[in-house]
Amino acid sequence: MRASSYHINTLKEAPAEADVTSHQLMTRAGMIRKVAGGIYTYMPLGLRVLRKIENIVREEMNRAGAIELLMPVVQPAELWVESGRWEQYGAELLRIKDRHQRDFVLQPTSEEVITDIARNEIHSWRQLPLNFYHIQTKFRDERRPRFGLMRGREFTMKDAYSFDRDAASAQASYDLMYQAYIKIFTRLGLEFRAVAADTGSIGGSRSHEFQVIADTGEDLIVYNPDSDYAANIELAAAPTLIALRGAASETLVETATPDAPKCEIVAAQLKRPLTDTVKAIVLATEAADGKAAPTIWLLLIRGDHSLNEIKASKLAGFENGHRFATEDEILDTFGCVPGYLGPVNPRKPVVVIADHTVAHMNNFICGANREGFHYTGVNWGRDLPEPQVADLRNVTAGDPDPQGGHLAIQRGIEVGHVFFLGDKYSKALDATFLDTDGKPALLQMGCYGIGISRIAAAAIEQRHDARGMVWPKAIAPYEVVICPMGWNKSETVRNAAETLYRELEQAGVEVMLDDRDIRPGVMFAEWELIGVPVRITVGDRGLKEGILELQARSDEAAAKVPVAEALTAIVKRLESL
Repeated sequence: MRASSYHINTLKEAPAEADVTSHQLMTRAGMIRKVAGGIYTYMPLGLRVLRKIENIVREEMNRAGAIELLMPVVQPAELWVESGRWEQYGAELLRIKDRHQRDFVLQPTSEEVITDIARNEIHSWRQLPLNFYHIQTKFRDERRPRFGLMRGREFTMKDAYSFDRDAASAQASYDLMYQAYIKIFTRLGLEFRAVAADTGSIGGSRSHEFQVIADTGEDLIVYNPDSDYAANIELAAAPTLIALRGAASETLVETATPDAPKCEIVAAQLKRPLTDTVKAIVLATEAADGKAAPTIWLLLIRGDHSLNEIKASKLAGFENGHRFATEDEILDTFGCVPGYLGPVNPRKPVVVIADHTVAHMNNFICGANREGFHYTGVNWGRDLPEPQVADLRNVTAGDPDPQGGHLAIQRGIEVGHVFFLGDKYSKALDATFLDTDGKPALLQMGCYGIGISRIAAAAIEQRHDARGMVWPKAIAPYEVVICPMGWNKSETVRNAAETLYRELEQAGVEVMLDDRDIRPGVMFAEWELIGVPVRITVGDRGLKEGILELQARSDEAAAKVPVAEALTAIVKRLESL
């Protein structure tokens, strides 16, 4: 491709709303253009990146035995009502009506449609296992679309769905997809981790996220540097930091703590470690009949820890959801404003659940249910009943791993997710097949998603510098750019650039020849911004010495290469990337 006949339109400045690196650089490089909030046009360079990602995904999915089809963007509401997600999914599900006032949705995912296909197409165990996938536009009506392609409303996703006879076979299909994903992200040239994860709104009983490592990632990944353990912080089990509870050696004392609604302030006033304090979080669950008073729960974590709401949502009694208690409910239950609450003698009965570490604490500090006061010397069994115990907190860096070593935390960007669904959707939509005994059985399902457009953004967040993007070779818009110095002034430069261009094309290299009449500094800056892996500079001075300059995007300086050896040197450098 020649730059003069291509569309290259870079910007010196990114738009004001572009607040992450990938959004800024993709906009400046002319890869995307905003149409509306969270909705973008993929310009030619950006589309090339997406197509390369799609091709790698498609090749590995096909290699793993998945079968490609294409499901519609617009789906009938009846299927979503049947699955129960018409109401459950929430405001991100964009509901629309046609001219006949029939309800439809713009698909955020395709479990309902694929299960409908399966119940109509799969009749016998002899047809199993099956795995269908498609690469299609999705739409999720994000309340605050932001970060460009990282959290847009319209995006491109690959989603696959496996169908099996039984749970064991479905687990085998899950493992096959897991391995396919490892191959996909390895081929993409990204540093990533596969981490155990929560199943979220998709549902199911087994789940792994594939996270691209990046300091700007929204997700926190807990991992052990000395083992293969890794989990999203939402799911990571927090170890008990106190093996055995010590004896009660302090007297329970109500101590004045004026203007100290936070554990950090209390610890400072009392000149005690923050680890001696206990933080109280008050939640409420509504009665099943909607008539009885809400149940009030008091969750306790150590003062230096934070509540993991995903773990809390899985507590017995929280099946139908939970919320933070209102100030009126708190006053009614504890007789005190927030900031001074504790489990000792609340005004009304409350369900107390302590994190594992808190359950092993002795002589601890907690709110006295009286504004401006905290108890010191609090001990379980003596001063208050033994609590229910559960894992309630987020892991912190340095926590011991029960299997050995210590846990670390890093940020990541979720770009893929695999779920074992079981019969969640097949049961709701009555998707059955005739098993070997001739009786109907529910299909066992798995679900596997990859964010195609998000991968492009995540790659930039992971690989960039002050000058622009540093694409992995596998997904760069072009592999090589030839930059002639003085294209319109020197026939020698033109001939040498043209010759190399033809040689690279014949060798199967994706090459761009920049034949525009622009200043070298502008040309170099544009291609560094765009992030093409290898740049070749052709100039009169070098040609007189029989050399070209070769510089990979990640190199600090250019290397001089003899013209006669240029093709071999370029191919070798590409292979090393």
